Amino acid sequence: MRTLFHNGHFFTGTELVNDRALLINGDRIEGFAGPGSEPADADRIDCGGSLVIAGLIDLQIAGGGGYLFSSNPNPEALAVITDSIISTGTTGFLLALPTNTEEVYHEAFRTIEGFANPAVMGVHLEGPFISHSRRGAHAPELIRKPDSENVESLLTHAGKAIKMMTVAPEECTPDVIRQLKEHGITVAAGHSNATFMQAAAGFEMGVETVTHLFNAMTPLHHRDPGLPGAAFLSSTACASIIADGIHVDYSMVAIAKKIMKERLFLVSDAVEVNERGAYRHVRQEDRFTLPDGTLSGAKLSMLDAVRNCVNHAGIDLYEAIRMATLYPSLLIRAEDRGVIAPGARADLLVLDDELRLKGICFNGITELMK
Repeated sequence: MRTLFHNGHFFTGTELVNDRALLINGDRIEGFAGPGSEPADADRIDCGGSLVIAGLIDLQIAGGGGYLFSSNPNPEALAVITDSIISTGTTGFLLALPTNTEEVYHEAFRTIEGFANPAVMGVHLEGPFISHSRRGAHAPELIRKPDSENVESLLTHAGKAIKMMTVAPEECTPDVIRQLKEHGITVAAGHSNATFMQAAAGFEMGVETVTHLFNAMTPLHHRDPGLPGAAFLSSTACASIIADGIHVDYSMVAIAKKIMKERLFLVSDAVEVNERGAYRHVRQEDRFTLPDGTLSGAKLSMLDAVRNCVNHAGIDLYEAIRMATLYPSLLIRAEDRGVIAPGARADLLVLDDELRLKGICFNGITELMK
C-alpha cells in the first residue's frame, strides 16, 4: 500500500524539504514526489504544515509500560514494553540489560531472538564486565572479570541478540575486545574507572563509544581528564549522553556537544518501577532511584531529550534531532533507520511547534494523535 504525506516540512537528516510530498510503499520510503508527479492511487495524509522527522532511535532503554525487561524477560512483557516505547516516538531501540545472572541473560536472549517486532533492534548489554568502583546502580555481586572463556560462553548463548556492550576498558584485554567485535558488537566504555591513558588505549583496541558520558566513570579533572577527556580528544570515539538535567547538567551537555559535535548522541536510559529481581527502581518526581537513594535511571523519553537539548542546552533543532536519529543509527550500522531517504524504514514522526507528537508512522502504519 502506498501512502503520500503532503503539506509537511520534512527533515531528512541532512536537509529540510518543504516543496514536495513524501511517498511510502509498505514499510519502506519510496521517495519524494513533486507537484504533478504525485500518484493518484496513494492514500493521502495531510501533515498540516507540521515538521516531519524520522522515528527516534534509543540505544539504551531498560523498559516501558510498567515492565523492567531484566525482571520480566518474556515475550508478553516485551510486547507491552515495545508498544509503550513506540507510543513516545521511539521507533527503534536496544533494550538495556544490566549486570545480571546467566539465567536472566539466557532468557532475555531467547526472547529477543524470537521477537518479530522491528522496533526491537537487539540488546545493549550493560555489564557484567564493568568496574566495581564505578558500578553505579549495578548489582556488585554479579560483576565479573572478563576472560576468553566466559566471554565466549556469553556470546554463544546470545546468538545475534547483542548489538552493543558496555565494558570497563581497563578490565579488558585486546583479545576480549576483539572477541566482541568479531561478533558484530559495538563496544562501549562505561561504568569504568579508567584513567585517561587507559581509556585512550581502549579506543585504540576498538572501543567505539562511551555509555552515558560523565555518569559512572572517572570525572573530567584537570590533573586526570579520565574517560571523558579521552573521548573529547579522540577523533573517532562517540558518546551517549542523558539530557535530563539530572544525570548531566545542561551546561555540560552544551560543552560536550561543542567539543564532540556529531560524535555525541542521545539516549534515554529510562527504567520502570520494579520491586523484584536484582534491580529495585523507585519512581521519584523526576528520576528513578534505588531504595537507598542511588540514582538508577531516567524518567525521560527520547523526544523529551531532544526538546531539552533545544530549550535548555542551546543546541540547534535539527542537530538535536540528528542526535536522536541519524547519529545513533550510524553508530550501530543501521543505515535504513534514522533518516528519511529512499529504501529507509517508513518510521516517521509528525511534530507540532513545541516538538510534541501529532502522529506516528511505524512500519508504514500511521496513527494520528487527537
